[in-house]
Amino acid sequence: MKKKIISLLMATALMAACMVGCGTAAETEGPTAEFEAEKTTKEEAPAPETPAEDVDINVAALKGPTAMGMVKLMAESDNGETATNHYTFTIAAAPDEITPNLIQGNYDIAAVPANLASVLFNKTDGQMQVLAINTLGVLYIVENGETINSVEDLKGKTIYASGKGATPEYALNYMLSSNGIDPQKDVTIEYKSEHAECVSALVNDEDGVAMLPQPFATTALMQNENMRIALDMTKEWESAAKANGSSASLVTGVIVARKVFVDAHPEAVEIFLNQYENSIKYTNDNVEDASALIEKYDIIKAAVAQKAIPYCNITFIAGSDMKEKLGGYLEELYNQNPEAVGGQVPADEFYYIEK
Repeated sequence: MKKKIISLLMATALMAACMVGCGTAAETEGPTAEFEAEKTTKEEAPAPETPAEDVDINVAALKGPTAMGMVKLMAESDNGETATNHYTFTIAAAPDEITPNLIQGNYDIAAVPANLASVLFNKTDGQMQVLAINTLGVLYIVENGETINSVEDLKGKTIYASGKGATPEYALNYMLSSNGIDPQKDVTIEYKSEHAECVSALVNDEDGVAMLPQPFATTALMQNENMRIALDMTKEWESAAKANGSSASLVTGVIVARKVFVDAHPEAVEIFLNQYENSIKYTNDNVEDASALIEKYDIIKAAVAQKAIPYCNITFIAGSDMKEKLGGYLEELYNQNPEAVGGQVPADEFYYIEK
């Protein structure tokens, strides 16, 4: 059964975690019993706090923004500065490299695409939990020229894109449809197998328009001075959602964990989340230094990272805010294609909420 689930999930990834005791002495025991009870209470020393246990944690992330926010934590781990949590990090090139290892227990925590987290939850009968959102929208409309100033300006254009059958396609369709543009009739969407192919097509088309994620959007800008970012799809998504009465955000990446690991090591999970949040803040606040670490860990070149970070929407959103933003996003994906989220929108147990 597990092999069947893994095969299904790999295919999906390719398309595209005090009890308080009270007691009272019986009033009928008299003054002597009262005195003895009081004496015993006063003489009892407070129980020492149980130190946090040492926990080995295997963490996986994808090359790109989801790993870029993790580099400070990776450096601290290398220096032995992560307290009782002891990490082993793996940077993967694609989700299908992470999915089977996560299911089999080789990874405890992983940064994955938002919709894949939902698929994992549904296909493993709730054995995955999402801990936090780590990346909002990283998609941008990039053009070779200065003709696109609104979504309406895309009508009649050819748009180069990758990610057919996955989040990029659903995001583009939602943005176009919400602005009165039929994705099937009013534009020509030419899907490529890789983001790099979209960059190449854009470079060679004087009137070209492409939907590109970071850091590929920055790479395109560095190759041709006439290229520019025309539209931020995160802002366009949120504008469309607001018009439709929704607070959903365009969510690219999340951090998930195996539920059995969360249940077994709740304190280690909290320590990780605090350290990870600080790492993300470091990346956003110290772009130059973070870029050097990003190159050190072979994610992308520092020069590209330095220009891309401000546009990567690397963030840390947990708790009820995470549930609201991610839940609304998954609802929209479900409306377009239920299989994009694993057949159904996840139940409340999908969301890790600190108790």
